[in-house]
Amino acid sequence: MEKQILQLLIPGIGLLSGLIATYVSLQSRALLAEVRKELAEMEVRLIEKLNGKYVRSGECKLREQLVQERLAAINEELKNRNAAGD
Repeated sequence: MEKQILQLLIPGIGLLSGLIATYVSLQSRALLAEVRKELAEMEVRLIEKLNGKYVRSGECKLREQLVQERLAAINEELKNRNAAGD
């Protein structure tokens, strides 16, 4: 009788431990996927925040050039008005 119980108990324990290991593995993968997703979202938010705060040097040069062109155009317009008004 004890031999029959052992013959059923040992494979049952093996099956149970295998099921538990599978469950833990799946939970671990799900948690890892969730952490990766949150990390990617955080990275996107950080990049958007940095892009909103800092201006690239090329953009600064273009802005400065545009301001200089506008100032030159205003200066030229003022000269033309003063010349026409005299």
